[in-house]
Formats: sequence, structure tokens, C-alpha cells
Amino acid sequence: MTKGSPFSGRSQKDSDRTTINVTDGTLIPLRNEGHVISAWNISFFGAVGLLILLPFVSPDPYLRILSFVPDGLMATFAVTIISIFFALIIGLFAGLGRISQNKTINLISTIYVEIIRGIPLLVQLFYIYYALGPILKLQGPPAAILAMSICYGAYMAEIFRAGIQAIPKGQMEAALALGLSRSAAMRRVIIPQTIRVILPPIGNEFIALLKDSSLVSILAVSDLLRRGREYASTSFRYFESYTVIALIYLVMTLFFSRLVAIMEERLRHNGNVH
Repeated sequence: MTKGSPFSGRSQKDSDRTTINVTDGTLIPLRNEGHVISAWNISFFGAVGLLILLPFVSPDPYLRILSFVPDGLMATFAVTIISIFFALIIGLFAGLGRISQNKTINLISTIYVEIIRGIPLLVQLFYIYYALGPILKLQGPPAAILAMSICYGAYMAEIFRAGIQAIPKGQMEAALALGLSRSAAMRRVIIPQTIRVILPPIGNEFIALLKDSSLVSILAVSDLLRRGREYASTSFRYFESYTVIALIYLVMTLFFSRLVAIMEERLRHNGNVH
């Protein structure tokens, strides 16, 4: 799993350099590409149209498949939302540790980030489920949530670190001059500003996590993909089953990518994203 951070942590002097940012976001039409015929519109409305059309053209099996997977869809959202919640908490503390002046805390946080980002998510899922599961008494969804929270917490840590470092140092100096302690200044001044800056990349990570949640199907979690596999294995309708699953994932990721793009545009318009 390859990640790209929208923050480079560079100084203002380097702002004129050309950068290439690779993210997990899907195709979003630019502001000057608002015409009807765009890649996003064709992809999104095409997928929605197929999901509506196929059950009418061929109720068996498409209508049966669509009636078979809703509980898997709910499980996918549950795992994704719970995992992103804990990943944000882990990422916040690890990100603060990455910029901590305490060498021990800084070292521990950096080791966590480097190790976790160096191990594929699938390997982490297997390790926590099969290796640590019997020890920690974790099975199914709890093991999946723990693995995904730990994995994405490392990427969130880098987003928080870069976001905090993007806030002008004068903000901290002004807060200290007003009599706030460093921790109080971080809590009341720096972090609130950081959250506004990092909302778009967090949205991209949510989309990436939503897609990666399909991996939890290997851990006996009845998510969207597993429900599709179950129907395919009993009906032998593999093409139809995986076509529906792929279309549902495509609609979800494109929909949330659009929301992230709208949020980013509004933040930029308000002067919160530069």
C-alpha cells in the first residue's frame, strides 16, 4: 500500500519548487471542468446507472445480489468509521510525538511510524488476527479494526506532524507570550488551526481506508466483499457478483471523493488552505 502525503514539511523558502503529490483520491473534475462530460460524471453516474439498470434487465441474479449484500455494506461502513476514529486518535498522539522535544518520545513515535508504514496492511491483518488474536482474544471485526487503526494511525501521524509544522511558528510564540504553557498553546491554538488544514488529506485517507476495508473479508468479517464472495460461491455467478461489488465500491469512493473536493474548495475559498 503506497501512500502520498499532501504535506511535505518544507520551509517557505522551498515553496517555489515543483512537487508531485500522489494520493488515494479518485477522479474529481477541476473547478474549470464543470461541464457535464467529465471523467468523474461519466464514472459516477455510469456506475449508478448500471446498478439501477442491471436489476431491471436481469433480475436474476442482479436483483438477488443487491438484496444479499446490504448487511455487508453496513459492516464495511462500521469497520471503516470505527477504524478511522481510532486512527485519528493514534495519529494525533504519534504526530505530536514526532515533533516532541523529548528525544525518547520522539524516537518511539518515529519507530512506530517507520515500522508500521514499512509493513503491508494485509500482513498486519494476518499478524494481529492469527498471531496476536489468540493471545489478545481478538476475532473477526475487533481484530480487523485494531489492525487498520494501527496501520492508518501511522499515516495519520505524518499528516498531523506536517499540519502542525505548517502553522507559522509565530502562533506558538504569541501564545507563549500571552502566558499559556506549551501544552495549553498546542491544545488551544495550534491544534484547532491544524485540524482545518488537514481535513482534506484526512478525507483522502478515509477514502483509502474504505477501499482497503475490503481486505478484512479474509478475517471472517462479513463485509461487502465477503457477502459477494458468499453469493458467488453458492450460485457460481462470479462475473455478476463481482461486477456488482465493484460498482458499489466505485460509487462509494467517487461520492466521498466529491465531498472531499467540495470541502477542500470551501476551505481554500475561506483562506484556511493555502
